[in-house]
Amino acid sequence: MAKATWEPHETHASMSKGDAREKLPDTAFAFPKERKEPLTDEGHVRAALARFDQVEEVSDDEREQAFENIKKAAKHFGVDVQEESWRELGKQPHTKNPHS
Repeated sequence: MAKATWEPHETHASMSKGDAREKLPDTAFAFPKERKEPLTDEGHVRAALARFDQVEEVSDDEREQAFENIKKAAKHFGVDVQEESWRELGKQPHTKNPHS
């Protein structure tokens, strides 16, 4: 099982690809190596769950780590994650998560 690398890093700046996003540490992302899916608040955690299957060019090991990061961030921000495996994300409309 992969170990979560996510650490809380809350910011109120826009997370579009720009200055604020570039200043975030790798530990603020679900996919730290690729710096994809920032997890800086509840909304971003929900978005990362909803778009998990859309992230391209990552290995299964990176997906496992990203899912662990998302679960850790979700717990921190009070987001309910009912899935037990990253493989459960994206197989059908994500009805367990109201963000999608």
